[in-house]
Amino acid sequence: MKPAAFDYQVPRTLDEALALLAGADRPAVPLAGGQSLVPLLNQRRVRPATVVDLNRVAGLAGIRVTADSVRVGAMTRLSDVEADPALTAALPVLAHTAGLVAHRQIRHRSTLGGSLCHADPAGQLPACVVALGARLTLHSTQGARTLDAEDFFQGPHLTARRPGELLTAVAIPRRPGFRHRFEEVSRRGSAGRPLVGVCLAVAVEGPVVVRARLAASGIADRPVRLREAERALVGQPPGTSLSGVLDAASAAADPPGDLHGSAAYRTDMLRTALRRAVTRLVPERNAA
Repeated sequence: MKPAAFDYQVPRTLDEALALLAGADRPAVPLAGGQSLVPLLNQRRVRPATVVDLNRVAGLAGIRVTADSVRVGAMTRLSDVEADPALTAALPVLAHTAGLVAHRQIRHRSTLGGSLCHADPAGQLPACVVALGARLTLHSTQGARTLDAEDFFQGPHLTARRPGELLTAVAIPRRPGFRHRFEEVSRRGSAGRPLVGVCLAVAVEGPVVVRARLAASGIADRPVRLREAERALVGQPPGTSLSGVLDAASAAADPPGDLHGSAAYRTDMLRTALRRAVTRLVPERNAA
């Protein structure tokens, strides 16, 4: 199948791109890496009047690491997120999670902003940025605004991005003392479509978790922050059972059931992924 006819525009500046998105008489869509949009166009599930290609817009890609944060431009390729040495040193979980997305060829085209705006409920990167407390900057002809990642995702392939807006950057705070882990269960190993994923960040003093942030994918219609499980994890010494943490996570899950796995199976896989994350982050933790 081929896409329905559309106008194709290639702006060179952000202002030009925003003007095209705002000025279209009929819906216009931005094109980043195209790994999600192009199949939707070909299937005619999306029929825009205009496609605005962002690949020549200056200033939308790049990685900047400071003492306080890691800032990634929305048009930065996932392969660059995966391989950037400064980002890997400052926030290795983001590089690791980017490397879990699909296949290497796809990561050379896919962008961080495109992956987040696609808002796949099972996607790795949405859960990662929610757990890390990222702030997302969006621009339109009316100006800029910034949202917490947790507020950006609103449903399956649905975000808080308004018509005419572009996601331009993602800023992730650096939290001294935190260690991070992303674990997933996928259908065909690391390159298969994920069923469930968890991103866990903990600060440990001695043998005890004193702070925790946890988000999961594949267990609801959007990435979910698991606050009760965070609270259950804080304050526990090693050698104690994880059952309370796992039960709290399971209680917050409302996973879909489909041909890839029932809701009960996905909940079990959530427990498996979370158990792995905790036992690999917290010394001597008993995962019983």
